[in-house]
Amino acid sequence: MFQLGKTIVSEDIINKDFVCNLAACKGECCVAGEAGAPVEQDEVKILRDIYPRVKPFLRPEGIQAIAEQGTHIETEFGDLETPLVNGAECAYVTFTDAGVASCGIEDAYNAGEVDFRKPVSCHLYPVRVQKYSEFEAVNYHSWPICDDACTLGKELQVPVYKFTKDALVRKFGEDWYHELEEVVGKMEKDAQ
Repeated sequence: MFQLGKTIVSEDIINKDFVCNLAACKGECCVAGEAGAPVEQDEVKILRDIYPRVKPFLRPEGIQAIAEQGTHIETEFGDLETPLVNGAECAYVTFTDAGVASCGIEDAYNAGEVDFRKPVSCHLYPVRVQKYSEFEAVNYHSWPICDDACTLGKELQVPVYKFTKDALVRKFGEDWYHELEEVVGKMEKDAQ
């Protein structure tokens, strides 16, 4: 672990390799699990505002879940998340003809209907950010359904921090990412 500003960063985001392999996993991260995707407080209003333009991209099941639960939910612990369809997949999930999970929000973004790509937690994956009172912990989340992504990342020699560069810059800014690259450079130099 090392500190960058008000973040504590796991060295796993540097040392582990990762490149999503949708052909192998079929987007299972949007389907599996017991909770929706984490949503940040500032994303709540965005989800409400963009929903009318995202709705045409969603499945009927997702539309119904959002009609019943809202564009986001608050858990008993006060966490904000995307709603689920019958306790299973994210309400915003869509599926291609080949059965690969996609994101209706990102589909609307790619079609130019909205300027919000998707919740930053989804964009960051496999990086997970945990907020504490004085800092944020930036960790790599290992999940067996992503084993193929780890294999592909290793083959292509793409560490997690490079795979998630756009999302890390979105979350923490260009300066933070530049400092991260400096830490990586120093670590590589020290290892020689």
